[in-house]
Amino acid sequence: MCDFRPLNLSALAQALRDNTDSLVIFHRHPDGDAIGSGFALRLLLEEMGCNVLCACEDEIPERFRFLVGDRQESILRERLPADFAPVQIITVDTASPAQMGTLYPVYEGKITLMIDHHAKGTVYADGWVDGSASSAGEMVFLLSRELLKTGRISRIPDGVDKLLYAAVSSDTGCFRYSNVTTATHVCAAELLAEGTFDPAELNHLLFEVKSEKLLLAERLGAERLVCRLDGALGIVTFPASLKQKYALTDEHLETLVDIPRSLEGVQVAVAIRQPSDAPVFRVSMRSNTDIDVSAVCAQFGGGGHIKAAGCTIELPTVTTVEEAAEAVEAAVKKAFRGNL
Repeated sequence: MCDFRPLNLSALAQALRDNTDSLVIFHRHPDGDAIGSGFALRLLLEEMGCNVLCACEDEIPERFRFLVGDRQESILRERLPADFAPVQIITVDTASPAQMGTLYPVYEGKITLMIDHHAKGTVYADGWVDGSASSAGEMVFLLSRELLKTGRISRIPDGVDKLLYAAVSSDTGCFRYSNVTTATHVCAAELLAEGTFDPAELNHLLFEVKSEKLLLAERLGAERLVCRLDGALGIVTFPASLKQKYALTDEHLETLVDIPRSLEGVQVAVAIRQPSDAPVFRVSMRSNTDIDVSAVCAQFGGGGHIKAAGCTIELPTVTTVEEAAEAVEAAVKKAFRGNL
């Protein structure tokens, strides 16, 4: 088993290479934090003279495409230039090899550094892991200022602050979640002080603009909302048949967990979706109390944060979303330790 070095901010900054073909990888089903911190890191490395591309198992969701613009047409590995052979490979916002999906077998043993803010995960490279950070964006913000302070870069590249603010705002629910700290607000204040973007417009695009398909998915999800454990557990299930009937994609189902999370009395919110006809079920969990949903998800091989986590249920005994919901309910019930 490999021994990977834990690094602090200073050591991580020193470990970054100048003038090197580099690849930035972030987790599959990328969210605002992964995209914002990943592309911000790309711009910082480019300022250091590197030739850099970003990669992910999944394409950038349409609702986040505005963050990237025309910087990179596609982040799918198979669409990267055939002659691109990165020497420096860095992951951001990716707590375990499983979160890289099909990219990990390709780059296993070649990953140079990891930057991650998840308290629970599997270390797979030398890196800076800080479970107290609100987001990967907050960590890359500190990295950008460290690179500037130490002279590794002479300026913060255009676009970095907007990407980092988007990353932090995305992973904190526009600064509403319990992962927000004093350091998070200091980070946001410094990014805003530069005056390079409009935060109101940015947050509007991140949180308020929704496509008709996404609104349809939320309506269908609300119709399937059930409460268990005397109302403390709210579950939305979304089978593949429903997804196919209305021609929805996985991107349209990303906000389903917010439906039970917003219901009065719900302490643990769950969304279970079936991507295809195969008996594989993606689970998102949120906690409105002190219940550790990362521990619940760990029972199914997943993980994340205490109040926000996910997993995949793929078991011989689970063939429908209803059976997946029963398995989740049993696991959550144990987490409540009989207090209901």
